[in-house]
Amino acid sequence: MEYCEREKEVKEFAATKMGVKGLIDSGITKIPRIFIHPPEDHSESSLSDQNGTHFRVPLIDLQGLFGGKRRNEIVNAVKTAAETWGFFQIVNHGIPENVLEQLLESVRRFHEQPQEYKDEWYSRDFTRQVNYYSNGDLNPSNPADWRDTLSCKFKDDKHSFDALPHVCRREISEYFKGVIQLRDMLSEVLSEALGLRSDYLKGIGCLKSVPISCHYYPVCPEPDLTLGATKHSDCSFLTFVLQDNIGGLQVLHRDHWVDIAPVKGALVVNLGDFMQIISNDKFKSVEHRVLANRAVVPRVSVATFFGAVNNMELFGPIKELLSVENPPVYRETTFGEYMDYYRTKGQDGNSALPFLKIQK
Repeated sequence: MEYCEREKEVKEFAATKMGVKGLIDSGITKIPRIFIHPPEDHSESSLSDQNGTHFRVPLIDLQGLFGGKRRNEIVNAVKTAAETWGFFQIVNHGIPENVLEQLLESVRRFHEQPQEYKDEWYSRDFTRQVNYYSNGDLNPSNPADWRDTLSCKFKDDKHSFDALPHVCRREISEYFKGVIQLRDMLSEVLSEALGLRSDYLKGIGCLKSVPISCHYYPVCPEPDLTLGATKHSDCSFLTFVLQDNIGGLQVLHRDHWVDIAPVKGALVVNLGDFMQIISNDKFKSVEHRVLANRAVVPRVSVATFFGAVNNMELFGPIKELLSVENPPVYRETTFGEYMDYYRTKGQDGNSALPFLKIQK
């Protein structure tokens, strides 16, 4: 497919404002060409190693984190997961299960409204506090993903929920309160796992910006030709993902795609590029993807990204972690500079981290 043809079809799709769900509602049985990924992008790979051992993403129980006895166990479990997987699931995290269930249902309600009710939220201006769109990266050079999104941006010390759509306002606000408390808990654990003071990460202001992306993955008529989300790593410091019971999220571990099986009441935690940068490669930001939905009902998930509020503040490897034996791997950068590069590059299946590596 020629670039000019793809660019034309991308613009036509964006102009409809109806997203992927609108395509399904129109009765299509074949996906448009802009959504077709090369076979290597969605190829399967074995989920077991040479010894036949199946990989499983770590599941960490936070019960007893503040009770004294289990804290060291939890810190060590998170440290191991952060160094080897970059992903883990957590239970007993403090957010009530009914809050999680109601949030997922409210996201489904928003996306399944008639199109005329969603039109007022549609925008590709990503500086807005709230916008509804399909594909954050509609770069004609890259295949589009089979997914629509409602995005809401907050700062933990200055936020208002009044701008949110009424159908999910209460549910998002309740969930937001919980994830802020959980973020503070995990920032302590991650700080200690790096061998730093428990308040270190909170003190450097790296977890203040809180965008929430409410994703909707319609059932796909040709799931073997596309993806729900292209292989990528997150540019954040830290990400929480709430997924429903359908599944489809996979993490790349030792060159194998590993399913992150839904666990009732659990949240998925993954580290972003900036956590790998400030930890000087001690903690890993790992590539992941979402398979196109082949279930009989749409998949819903909610991703919460924690980043810096000040786009001009410099971040680099934490000085306390550096030594003659462990020199800095990355140069300092601002969140703004990295995000500009990340958006320009697009989600092409390659990490953006080499952009910052110090050449030896």
